[in-house]
Amino acid sequence: LSYLKVKGPGVGVIGTGKGAELALSMITFLPEVVAAVCISGCSSNTVADLHYGEMTLPGLRFDMNKVSVSDTGVFDTFEALDDPTNPANSPCTIPIEKAEGHFLLVVGEDDRMWKSSLYAQLAIGRLRQHGKENFALLSYPGAGHRIDPPSTPFCQVAVDRVLGVPVLGGGESKAHAHAQEHSWGKIQEFLHLHL
Repeated sequence: LSYLKVKGPGVGVIGTGKGAELALSMITFLPEVVAAVCISGCSSNTVADLHYGEMTLPGLRFDMNKVSVSDTGVFDTFEALDDPTNPANSPCTIPIEKAEGHFLLVVGEDDRMWKSSLYAQLAIGRLRQHGKENFALLSYPGAGHRIDPPSTPFCQVAVDRVLGVPVLGGGESKAHAHAQEHSWGKIQEFLHLHL
């Protein structure tokens, strides 16, 4: 996609999981990004350090001692990510209050990959603490980690691109399908509104 085909003046981004935190970082640091859809993301940078100009956000780490593996070889990482609320981990927090654009946070309350519902609340708390109301939250009971566009197959388990192993994503099929259907319409409305 050439940049000339982008309608402008602003750009919107959509990301899921690690991609969602990259979307949060993009809208925070890149002024041309004016709308970010963050699906099942973390409000802190995770796994690898993020460099932008002179600034570095360290990544929260996964503690592999807190990962359980089922008899079928599925990894449960729900408790494994370092706690973003621990003051020692505050350098990892994405300073989203600097963003001038708008956020749409989408989470499944049965996300088993990590605590995306909590992370969305942390992001909202940070924005409100700085007097910002430039966000909306879509939270879906019974939905898991990968809230993809409608008619995308529902998978409770998927190979994680970062860890390279099958990871439990959570969710119940009917509730997850509803989340995919409902959120897709709301995502499109959000992008039409802010772009």
